[in-house]
Amino acid sequence: MTILDGKSLSSKIKENVKKDVENLQKNNITPGLAVVLVGSDPASSTYVNMKSRACKEAGIYSIVHEMPETISQENILEIIEMMNKNPNIDGILVQLPLPKQIDATAILEAIDPNKDVDGFHPYNVGRVVAGLDSFIPATPYGVMELLKEYNIDPKGKNVCVVGASDIVGKPMATLMLNANATVDICHIYTDNLKAHTLNADIVCVGVGKVNLITADMVKNDVVIVDIGVSRLENGKLVGDVDFENVKEKCSYITPSPGGVGPMTIAMLLKNTVKSARNRKC
Repeated sequence: MTILDGKSLSSKIKENVKKDVENLQKNNITPGLAVVLVGSDPASSTYVNMKSRACKEAGIYSIVHEMPETISQENILEIIEMMNKNPNIDGILVQLPLPKQIDATAILEAIDPNKDVDGFHPYNVGRVVAGLDSFIPATPYGVMELLKEYNIDPKGKNVCVVGASDIVGKPMATLMLNANATVDICHIYTDNLKAHTLNADIVCVGVGKVNLITADMVKNDVVIVDIGVSRLENGKLVGDVDFENVKEKCSYITPSPGGVGPMTIAMLLKNTVKSARNRKC
């Protein structure tokens, strides 16, 4: 069993990003990332702080627009329009989830697709599906880079993606399909999840349910990518996989934390630099 070490790989990617930023700065371009944070959700605030810290370490200009929970949709749209027009901002992302009074789809669609470093705009979603160059959602992008680092080729493999969110599950399935895997997508309405996971050579799971995937649900030598994150009552962070028991059957497995999480931020930085490079062109 081999651990898919996302923490180590993310450090390598961040170092490369830092070098890319230094090269861009020789042409008087400093990549800029703007984040919209609405409300005071602790998890969102922590994640945004991690992004800001990573930007600073890589030399990327970063700004966070913090807004109260009660803010109107019109006010958020005004901020996004301002950032769309700002030539020094290469990436715009809106930290999800948003308060109930806000139409998240309308907010995401308002972002300039050329600055949509989260890859959530329908324009970029469509280009990913079509296999065209685009901004790829950071978490699935990170998973593919992690597999590549360990020479795990999805081509011809049976892949089961558990979770069908727009942010992770759907783009994850699309990237696997683009990599010539046979893809099975499971979700809350799937009957007999075990029947699907048992057939998979690679299982990618990200639903936020502790111990959803147990040892009896996977075959020997399976590759497990655990994208889920939950916090136990004792404060410990865990994934969706019963790691201690499932790892005995795996050829490769991601830890949680320390697997996919660090890759998400690394790929976000990489997308931001890509956007800045496009500005140079």
